[in-house]
Amino acid sequence: MAPDTLTAPLLPDLVRLAASPAGKQDAIGQAAQLLVAAGCIDPAYADSMLRREAVANTYLGHGVAIPHGMVEDRNMVRRNGIAVLQVPGGVEWNPGQTAHLVVAIAAQSDAHIGILRRLTRLMQDEARLSSLFTATDPALLIAALSEDQAAPVAGPGGDLAESFEWVVDYPTGLHARPASTWVETARSFAARIQVRHGDQVADAKALVSLLQLGLRAGDGIVVSAEGGDATAALARLKAVITRLSAQEKADAKAAALRARSAAQGWTPPGALPVVVGIGASPGLAIGPVHVLPPADLTVPDQPSPLINGGDRLHEALTLTRQHLKALADDTGRRLGAAEAGIFRAQAELLNDTDLITLACQLMVEGHGVAWSWHEAVERTAGSLSALNNPVLAARAADLRDVGQRVLARIDPSLRIGSIHDLPDQPCILVADDLSPSDTAGLDMSRVIGLATAQGGPTSHTAILARTLGLPAIVAGGKALLELADGTPAVLDGQGGRLHLDPGPADLESAGAWIARQAERKAREEERRGLPARTRDGHTVEIGANVNRPDQVPVALSQGAEGVGLMRTEFLFLERSDAPGEEEQYETYRAMLEALDGRPLIVRTLDIGGDKQVPHLQLPQEENPFLGVRGARLLLRQPDLLEPQLRALYRAAKQGGALSIMFPMITSLREVEALRAACDRIRAELDAPAVPLGIMVEVPAAAVQADMFARHVDFFSIGTNDLTQYALAIDRQHPDLAAEADSLHPAVLRLIRMTVEGAARHGRWVGVCGGIAGDPFGAALLTGLGVRELSMTPHDIPAVKDRLRDSDLSALQDLAARAIACETADAVRALDGGGAS
Repeated sequence: MAPDTLTAPLLPDLVRLAASPAGKQDAIGQAAQLLVAAGCIDPAYADSMLRREAVANTYLGHGVAIPHGMVEDRNMVRRNGIAVLQVPGGVEWNPGQTAHLVVAIAAQSDAHIGILRRLTRLMQDEARLSSLFTATDPALLIAALSEDQAAPVAGPGGDLAESFEWVVDYPTGLHARPASTWVETARSFAARIQVRHGDQVADAKALVSLLQLGLRAGDGIVVSAEGGDATAALARLKAVITRLSAQEKADAKAAALRARSAAQGWTPPGALPVVVGIGASPGLAIGPVHVLPPADLTVPDQPSPLINGGDRLHEALTLTRQHLKALADDTGRRLGAAEAGIFRAQAELLNDTDLITLACQLMVEGHGVAWSWHEAVERTAGSLSALNNPVLAARAADLRDVGQRVLARIDPSLRIGSIHDLPDQPCILVADDLSPSDTAGLDMSRVIGLATAQGGPTSHTAILARTLGLPAIVAGGKALLELADGTPAVLDGQGGRLHLDPGPADLESAGAWIARQAERKAREEERRGLPARTRDGHTVEIGANVNRPDQVPVALSQGAEGVGLMRTEFLFLERSDAPGEEEQYETYRAMLEALDGRPLIVRTLDIGGDKQVPHLQLPQEENPFLGVRGARLLLRQPDLLEPQLRALYRAAKQGGALSIMFPMITSLREVEALRAACDRIRAELDAPAVPLGIMVEVPAAAVQADMFARHVDFFSIGTNDLTQYALAIDRQHPDLAAEADSLHPAVLRLIRMTVEGAARHGRWVGVCGGIAGDPFGAALLTGLGVRELSMTPHDIPAVKDRLRDSDLSALQDLAARAIACETADAVRALDGGGAS
């Protein structure tokens, strides 16, 4: 069932005309009886509907009410259904509110927006709606009301039929990242699942509901479920909850170590004016402050036709989810999986049905869509901020961040002033607060430090600043915002202080401190810069997966010897139109200049599957992973392929070590067609020949590698997709993703086939998929004969260390033993964690 749709056919026996209930309670009882008679609900669900009225207003307006039961009672719903009680004379719902249509809803899933959109369409047509109040033919109501809707928020209640108890052992309690994993797991089951702490109950499939429990370490909870797959759901959820404990404890330990190492920061030789905050990211920065004015956002309340408002909200939510996924993917490639989880958790906030329902109810009351959405976000964020838990209260910033993204989609004029409007010289950026997406997108050549009035060291913004290596303090208070723009300062991200107006002696001392830190870092980078050469002299090339020119310095500092994969999708994803040839050329040229002669492998546009670009308006496919994606799309849309190839060959004319790689190759015909396009464009531009390679992402390419090797210059294996297609497991499937292990012997055998096939024609093979960045995976790949590995920059040092501490002969023996294993678990059991 889609998350915003409730399929519930309205049958004649679920419509009662000309009813005259004695009051609201009687009206709900009569509507509930229709649902009971139709087999939709247990009789006790009627009481649940009455209890719901005590905690929420189910009157939508315009004479329509939508009673429904408590969230913890969804187990009483036998099947989805809608019953309509027509009350021509009206029944008082609440003081001043008269209902003529009582639309009672029974739903097993979270699906508010579908029925609300249908009802708002009907409310737009006031004449038709009024006619339904007195219609004598039930077919008229059936025609007007079909499908769509769901249920409410959590509240006090008992446990469901099956349950388990657990004591929270996450050191910082249940915060957004682990909670979003709970939610994803729960949503993969049909059973109703709830989490109870004391007398508070939350829907396990709603992130905000879970966070509002305010769970801390040591809190006891009961996780219960009811439904056909309840036993399996609880077993899986318990495994996920307890599995996360190790990571949460490791993260807390690392944070404690950081705190201890950051306790003593830089001390100026003289007394300086200082703004005291909390150290969030270590390091020292010297420069003028640039104060970002607080966003004074006033959202006008401009009512519009309800039908348009519902459509605009739905479209804005959809586009924002897509862009958050793109941002999460990009952040994961640049900074790591944990940092990417920040934006996946933000996307989960947009799936909260209570938030969407509140926005829709405000629209129905006559407010504009932008105002209604902003108000719903502020109310929900306010409830999170009010919690006596700094970790959870910090999630209000995430909700406001993602809410602003949606708001800007609804009305672009409401986009908050850009953090990119910065002075030309490097500065210490001072702001009331920064969103995680703002932090992740900072121009590191212009921002050398961060200081925020709000926030905490556990906020997602602080996490990203640490990952970026950007000195930062948080919780500096209003004094920060009162600073004059351009004030000279020294920011100490370890001590949590912003020292103002430093004199010559202070600057000399701070400079010396920075120099000492730089020397230490240089020693680390020197080791990272050593080649990945085994003890017996075999060298593996190490590249980085990088998307933009400004990411190259970070990759090189981590020990990358070039860019083994430049994904060009980012040029198309975070925008409303396709980039032209000139813009692409400038990007590729800048990337080559940043690499200064080091190799650059550019993968042409890889759209399709889980990477959709709304503005390209590609047709919807039943199964996009098996449809028109990668090379198939490029060959069908020369308007995408040819500008990109022209931009690449123009960049190649300027010098550099450029290679072009095509994604999702499955047949020789595709290679021949793409080579012909390259040859034609190269001749037109009088550009130099560049190596042309293909991605090995499907078993067909691996099996026929010897054939492809006669026509291409190199191969790069995308192990994530190769695993997905080899094992027939969608790597994003909530139940099966954990089984999509790239160390499965079948995947390793396909890699070996690729290497052997390529070797027959003297071609080299690289890997740019996930296991290249795993030290054990890199050891196996090297033993299989892979010559180049490309990975997230932060994975490079550990991979290099593992290979430098190994012998090629031992790695080849390790690979042979792995190929002979029967399962991925058996392969992983071969990992001794050290020298090979």
